[in-house]
Amino acid sequence: MHVSLTDRLNDYVREKVASGLYNNASEVVREALRRQIEAEMSEEARLARLREAIDIGWEQAERGEFAAYSLDDTLERLGVKR
Repeated sequence: MHVSLTDRLNDYVREKVASGLYNNASEVVREALRRQIEAEMSEEARLARLREAIDIGWEQAERGEFAAYSLDDTLERLGVKR
């Protein structure tokens, strides 16, 4: 596989190798890809938790388990004057 990098990315990879943290450019790219995969998986997990919480909220609302709030009530609770 051949990968083309921008000058900026190429400089970054060279700097990482020169720092001694990595033995070669392939190690830098592999590490970057691993971190990207982890970040995407974390984002997917975060979104799944958010969707679950929203579903719970909708179910509670459908059962009538909610409190009505107006914008004025909310602003008053926050101490915001209109």
